[in-house]
Amino acid sequence: MKRAGQKVVAGTEAPGTSQTSKKQKTSLHGSGFGESDPCTSMDWGSLPHHVILRVFQFLTLVDRARASSVCRRWNEVFHIPDLWRRFEFELSQPATSYLKSTHPDLIQQIIKRHADHLQYVSFKVDSSTESAEAACDILSQLVNCSIKTLGLISTAKPSFMNVSKAHFASALTVVFVNSKSLSSIKIDDTPLDDPSLKVLVANNSDTLKLLKMSSCPHVSPAGILCVADQCHGLKELALNYYILSDELLLALSSEKHVDLEHLRIDVVSENPGQVQFHTIKKQSWDALVRHSPKVNIVMYFFLYEDEFDAFFREETPVTHLYFGRAVSKAMLGRIGMNCPRLIELVVCANGLQPLDDELIRIAERCKNLTAMGLGECEVTCRGFIEFVKMCGGRLTQLSIMEEVLIPDSDYSLDRLHLEVSKHLGRMWFPDMMPTW
Repeated sequence: MKRAGQKVVAGTEAPGTSQTSKKQKTSLHGSGFGESDPCTSMDWGSLPHHVILRVFQFLTLVDRARASSVCRRWNEVFHIPDLWRRFEFELSQPATSYLKSTHPDLIQQIIKRHADHLQYVSFKVDSSTESAEAACDILSQLVNCSIKTLGLISTAKPSFMNVSKAHFASALTVVFVNSKSLSSIKIDDTPLDDPSLKVLVANNSDTLKLLKMSSCPHVSPAGILCVADQCHGLKELALNYYILSDELLLALSSEKHVDLEHLRIDVVSENPGQVQFHTIKKQSWDALVRHSPKVNIVMYFFLYEDEFDAFFREETPVTHLYFGRAVSKAMLGRIGMNCPRLIELVVCANGLQPLDDELIRIAERCKNLTAMGLGECEVTCRGFIEFVKMCGGRLTQLSIMEEVLIPDSDYSLDRLHLEVSKHLGRMWFPDMMPTW
């Protein structure tokens, strides 16, 4: 689709083309996409509905609205329900945000004409409270919706957390009560609370499959237990570690209809040394894995080194581990001893102590390991090659920054990449920047 002021040529123009044939172009001037030359050889309005619909699906919302003014046929396609099943509301304050906000008039048009067509809806807001409140106002108007997927996305904190809990809960209740077929909900960093979860479960327990609600401080373990007990089709769950408990894992393991496939746990500390984390019993982890043998257990750690004491002191069935802050050699040693199901490990930082022994132990005991990423760490070239040799071709992802590798008397960096490539069975080079 060309912008105003440009021309779309209907055919290839041969040398010496007459003035008459030169008129066979579509000029895009005037309001919207403008008026066509009466001699044009292409009647855009005669395109089949399904072709126009497909084109519209690739356009931005603004271009889609402009295209609807080309002709009556295009305007009809603009209002076909299939075009409005998936929509992202972008809300921002022009003075403080780089986001391009959805025009208020268009929002009202969507609510008036297409609320009952919306099925996959997300709200992207900037860091301002005004934008988050506007998102809640829109949610409150979706009384005739049948939404299946709902996502609330803050491009920067605090956003939704600054909205009053009552206003936020009231807006969510409208969607939870009226949709009755919600299957996927992503509402991280929001004032979601237990009463809201109970409304969700009461109206969508048979359809809910994914619930992502990390950093929701008003949700208690009892609230998530309500979800685990009643949403038997739940497949994916994301939450903060403070909600995780032996009771919750046992609930996820006891219902015969629950077959969890993905459990994400965020372990976050904002104040170094001020948070003490509880320990989950091995028996509870074992019960979950017995019930759902293929479950992926993903843990994201944003802790300080002195806060890891409660973790990995005994066998833990975690499959994916991401450390966003420095982690000690001792902790990596525990992982090698107590995480036999580990598939992926990413360590953003460690310090200046070589991790040769820890990596070799991980290679020995974590037989499912297929992906490794190391950032600000140190490993000797000899130790790294030994690690790769033990893992072999099962390492499908190996992202190691060049600064991590310490040359030794046996291996230079030039020789290292040849040796590693040989053991992986493919060409490999260290990364200039981390790619995980």
